[in-house]
Amino acid sequence: CTLDSEVALRVGGDFFFDPQPGDSPVNLVLIAGGVGINPLFSILLHIADLHGYQEGKGNGHKLGTVKLYYSAKNTSELLFKKNILDLMNTFPGKITCCFHVTQQRSQICKELQPHVTGK
Repeated sequence: CTLDSEVALRVGGDFFFDPQPGDSPVNLVLIAGGVGINPLFSILLHIADLHGYQEGKGNGHKLGTVKLYYSAKNTSELLFKKNILDLMNTFPGKITCCFHVTQQRSQICKELQPHVTGK
């Protein structure tokens, strides 16, 4: 999307991503708040597995990029943050994340700082 693009969002529904070999690549935007990260984290792990397998042997999957937007009250409530940072480091440019905190009172650790916005 570009600035001023119109997008459609839906809440709820099925939480899975199962691309098949030969499917056209798609770029995903995943949006999570609090514990709502659980099904989206599973999708992120599946995509990472496909990326890792693709780089190793090639599996016919054509994968796009994944951008995760994840919000919580503070960084201590960001579940799986270390795992998400590890995925971003393992697949730079393919998996990215922006964390957003709404009630952060303490200093944000250096590792998270470049990826966190909020109050």
